[in-house]
Amino acid sequence: MLRRQSVLPGFSLSLGVTSAFIGLLVLLPLAALAAKAASLRPAAFWATVSDPRALAAYRLSFGASLAAAALNGVFGLLVAWVLVRQPFPGKRLVDALVDLPFALPTAVAGITLTTLYGPNGWIGRHLEPLGLRVAFTELGITVALTFIGLPFVVRTLQPVIEEMGTDAEEAAASLGAGRAQTLWRVVLPTLLPAWLTGVTLALSRALGEYGSVVFIAGNMPMKTEIAPLLIMTKLEQYDYAGATAIALVMLFASLLLLLAIGTLQAWSVRRSLGEAAS
Repeated sequence: MLRRQSVLPGFSLSLGVTSAFIGLLVLLPLAALAAKAASLRPAAFWATVSDPRALAAYRLSFGASLAAAALNGVFGLLVAWVLVRQPFPGKRLVDALVDLPFALPTAVAGITLTTLYGPNGWIGRHLEPLGLRVAFTELGITVALTFIGLPFVVRTLQPVIEEMGTDAEEAAASLGAGRAQTLWRVVLPTLLPAWLTGVTLALSRALGEYGSVVFIAGNMPMKTEIAPLLIMTKLEQYDYAGATAIALVMLFASLLLLLAIGTLQAWSVRRSLGEAAS
C-alpha cells in the first residue's frame, strides 16, 4: 500500500519550526520587555505605572480604542453588507478604498487627517463654527483610530456575507418573518463570530497605534496624550525601564481584554452550533 506524501514536513519538524518562529518573533521580545520592566523595584514600578499622567494616557488609549472599535463594528458591517449585496456605480473603487488604511503609511494618514480636520482644514473649517473641534482633541484620536481599524471589520465580514447567501433570508420571509425578525434571528447570529473577530482585530490595532494619532492628537499631557506616545516620550528621555513598565501594563490589559472578547466569540460559536443542531 502506497503511503501518501504530504507537502508539509512531519509533525516534529513542523512543531519545531513553528515554536522557533513564534519564540523569536513573539516570546523573546515579550520576555525582554518583562525583564527590563523587572529591573525596577516594586515601589518604583508602581510609582511609574500609577502616575497621574500614565493613568490619563491609559484612559484615553482604551477609551478611544473601544469607541473606535464600536463605530467600526456598526459601520464596518454596513459597508461590508453594501459591498456584497448592493450593486452600484463605482463599487470597485469603493471596495479598493477600504484597503487604503492598509497601504497608506500611518504617519501620512495622521498628517492627512490633521489637514482635513484642523481648524483651517477642508472639513474642520466648517465644524469650528458649530462648536465641534476634531483635531487636537479626544474626538480626533477616535477618528484616526476608526480610520485605521475599519478594514479589519469589513474584510472579515465580506467572505461570510458572500458565503451566507440569501436562502435563509428567503426562507424566513416565506415563513412570515419581517425584516427586523430576519435581521435579528437569522442574519446577525450567522455574522456574530466573524463580526466579533473583526472588532477584536480593529481594537487590537487601535490600542497600539501611534503614527496616525500622534499628529492629530495634539499630544498634551493629561489631555490628549495616548499611552504609546508616553512610551515614546520616556524612550526619548532614556527612561527605558519606565517605558517598558508602561508597555507591560498596556500589554497585560490588552491581553485580558482580548481574552474576554475571545471567550465571548467562542460562546457565540457554540451557541450558533447548538441552535443549528436543534
